Amino acid sequence: MNVIEVLPTLRMLRFPVGAAYLWRDGDELTLIDTGPVGYGARIGELLDGRLRRIVLTHWHEDHTGSAAELAARHGAEVVAHRLEAPVIRGDAAGEPAVLEEFEVPIRAAVPALPPAPPCRVDREVDDGDRLEFGGGAVVVSADGHTDGSIALHLPGAGVLFTGDAVAHVDHVMMGVFNTDRARAVSTLRRLAALDFETAVFGHGEPIVHGAADALRRAAAATE
Repeated sequence: MNVIEVLPTLRMLRFPVGAAYLWRDGDELTLIDTGPVGYGARIGELLDGRLRRIVLTHWHEDHTGSAAELAARHGAEVVAHRLEAPVIRGDAAGEPAVLEEFEVPIRAAVPALPPAPPCRVDREVDDGDRLEFGGGAVVVSADGHTDGSIALHLPGAGVLFTGDAVAHVDHVMMGVFNTDRARAVSTLRRLAALDFETAVFGHGEPIVHGAADALRRAAAATE
C-alpha cells in the first residue's frame, strides 16, 4: 500500500488493486472505501485522529474488503447507499458485471481478490443526502457500475470522489465492469456537470487541477 498526499486534507491509499481515500477535518477522519481484505492494520497505522466514519462507494471487494475490520477496531460509523447495504452486510448477493467485449481481457488480467467479510452498515444514504465532512459532502447517485454506487461531491472544497463510475488510467474514462452501461454513461455525464477542481478515482491517478474539464471531455466522447 502506497500513501500519496493529494491535498493537505486528503491522502490517497493505493493498493495493488484500487484505492481508498482518507479525508481530514481537524482531528476527525473520514475514510472513503477501505481496499481489499488484509489492509485494516496498515490503514490503522495511518490514523492520526479519530476515524469518525467509513463511506463505501459500492460493494465490490476491492472497496469493502477491510471495512469490517476497521469498523470493529475503531468504532467508526459505516455509510453506504441503501441498495448496497444488504450486499455489504452479507444479506444479499451483488449483481455481476455485464462485460463489454473489450473488457473481457482486462477482467482476466485483474488478480482475484478474496470476498469481503460482511460488514455492518450504520447509515443508509440516497442521492442528495449530506454527510458531515469536508464542509458538507453531497451523496451523488452513481448507478450503472452497481445499482447503488455513489460518488461524493464536496462543493466547498471543490473535490469529487468518483468511486468506480470514472477511472483515470492513461486518460479519464467511464469506469469498466458495469452492470448497466446505459446508466453508467448517464452517471458519467451527471458527474461531469458538477462544479469541482479536484477528482479522485477508485482506479487511477488523482487530478488536482482541471478535473471537471477532463470529465466533461470524457462525457462528450460517449455522445
